[in-house]
Amino acid sequence: MRRSKALLGLIGLVLLLFAGVAAVFTRARSGIDVLYIFINGILGLFAVIAYLSAGLEHLRGVVSERSTKYGANVFVSSVVFLAILGLVNYLSIRHSHRFDLTEQGVFSLSPQSLNVVKNLQDDLQIQAFAEGGINPELRDLLQSYAFQAPKVKFELIDPDRQPELAEKYHITAYNTVRFEYGKESTSISQPTEESITNAIIKVTRTTHKTLCVIEGHGEADIDEAQNAHGLASLKQSLTNENYEVKKVLLASMERVPDDCSVVLIAGPQKPYLESELQALATYLDGGGHTLMLLPPRTGSEFQPLLVKWGVKLGNDVVVDQMVRLFQGPSLGLAPLVNTYTPHEITRDFKQRTVFPMTRSVHAEAAGKPGLQAVELVKSSPSSWGETDLDGLFERSEAKLDDADTKGPVPIAVVVNADLKQMKTGKEGTARLAVFGSVEFAQNREMEGTYYNRDLLMNTVGWLVGQSDLVSVRPRGVRASRVQFTADQGTVIFYLAVLLIPELLLIAGIAVWWRRE
Repeated sequence: MRRSKALLGLIGLVLLLFAGVAAVFTRARSGIDVLYIFINGILGLFAVIAYLSAGLEHLRGVVSERSTKYGANVFVSSVVFLAILGLVNYLSIRHSHRFDLTEQGVFSLSPQSLNVVKNLQDDLQIQAFAEGGINPELRDLLQSYAFQAPKVKFELIDPDRQPELAEKYHITAYNTVRFEYGKESTSISQPTEESITNAIIKVTRTTHKTLCVIEGHGEADIDEAQNAHGLASLKQSLTNENYEVKKVLLASMERVPDDCSVVLIAGPQKPYLESELQALATYLDGGGHTLMLLPPRTGSEFQPLLVKWGVKLGNDVVVDQMVRLFQGPSLGLAPLVNTYTPHEITRDFKQRTVFPMTRSVHAEAAGKPGLQAVELVKSSPSSWGETDLDGLFERSEAKLDDADTKGPVPIAVVVNADLKQMKTGKEGTARLAVFGSVEFAQNREMEGTYYNRDLLMNTVGWLVGQSDLVSVRPRGVRASRVQFTADQGTVIFYLAVLLIPELLLIAGIAVWWRRE
């Protein structure tokens, strides 16, 4: 009988212990919390009282028993363990750090997102209007930004409970996120990392850059979204990062418009007029920024201009030998690239890009004062620059010979020019980027699985001097995760943290007591 009462007292202490743990962690916020704490507290209290009713004499005898000493040791060890656990939890909250162990870093912000928020000068206020003020996935995403930048402040708002805010900011749909930075503000209705980062760029950029697309020579249309060969995806990417994109008919103008931050020449099928070439030359001499996408068999009229700026176009097509499973080697005209020369554009850039139908582009700036030309992108060692274009296009034949350029073949060159050293009569810096393909910038490749968009947008960012936008951008799809309701989360907490450990501890004590 005495041993049974002693066991009852030990179980009573366990019940009281878990009642205290539940009170600390749940703070009795819901009815189930109060019920659990009440039941454990009452049963534990009665068990301890029943144990003490055996009398002090019996208590002294039980205390001297070996089983009681073991039980006390177990109890004290449990209390110490919980105290250490609480201390570790407190320290982790005060000095938190996140670790993303996934191979692709799917729970981490992209390098561009980090670059955008780490240099904020003022507080960025983010208001997320969610149904019931609850959206775990959106909260976790916004928390990722706030964790990286103390100046990012966010809150989840229930528009039904605060209709005055929803009306003030014209919020008409759940999961709308509003951003406010100084006097600038914007909202998005489909929050993803990509759209959130683009919105932050929009409100934090005080100046707008304009990209002028030269037209009138059979170029791919910057507004064409339905055709795989259009450039609408490029335009959308530029617009998302707060660029203004406009078409320019240079043939009808005396010079490049003054508001053009970057001039884009995207695969002209017909030659430029002499007046247009002169306008481009004047623009570069004055410190302009130009991006040229010149595929094979086009752009010969640009050769004299490019030679001055340390760039030479190859009269070839880059062919790569690919090995296909069960088929052996075959020739491909869309080389995959993962070789990049160290440069501000390719900083931390290790992703693959694809360059369909590209020519070689070489840097030839040696001995030319003021010019720094870098062969930015190179094809694989198994590729070569095929110069027999008739054999390639008419007979589908290609073979590496002495006239060809053996890989790795440079297919993009960027030039930074000091105008004073070049003696152009101007001071400042001009920048030029020349790629041997236009298809790599078209809708099909910009929306594909490769990182063409990042490389091209990095190039535009470098041309206009926005170095903080030169990085790998967020992908459209984030990691899949399981979402639980508040009730489901409560059930999981009670089962995993309280009920199952409590029952296992009581059962363990009972078994151990019987064996003693």
